[in-house]
Amino acid sequence: MPSRPLARVRPRLLAVLGVAAFAVVGCSAPPEPAVTFYADGDTVRTEPLIHCDALVRQCEQGGEPARLAVRPGRPVQISVPADVAEAPWVVNVQYLDAAGEPRPVRQEFFSPGTQHAHTVTAGPGDQLLVVEVQQLGAAFAGDEEGNPIVDEEGNPQLVARAIWSLQVEPA
Repeated sequence: MPSRPLARVRPRLLAVLGVAAFAVVGCSAPPEPAVTFYADGDTVRTEPLIHCDALVRQCEQGGEPARLAVRPGRPVQISVPADVAEAPWVVNVQYLDAAGEPRPVRQEFFSPGTQHAHTVTAGPGDQLLVVEVQQLGAAFAGDEEGNPIVDEEGNPQLVARAIWSLQVEPA
């Protein structure tokens, strides 16, 4: 007879535990979008170093930069998920020229929804050092009085809401 009360309790207990597990999973934050870098035959998928809401008011710190070995002159391919590509995003590239001299940071801009992938190219003998993806938010940079900081064409400078970084290890 003792097994009958347990038999009635088990389905109820399992139902309660199932609802509790569903509630916990349902309340968890959605995963942060990951960016994939591919170079010299290897791939690394990485979470953002920082990820903020669109207005850059609430931010979460992420993990470490991704690392890949890349030979001089070799490209790095980037693949971003729809969550990133649906907003404006940029790629910043730091590299050394063939003589080993640092070059100015190159930046490429992508309009919302136009591109999910990009290939960073280097000149013959150039060594990539850092490839960084930034998703831009709806917030703009402001001066001390709160006025937008604008570029040469009068466009407000948008603030990055998420950053993914690839640190290149010379191969």
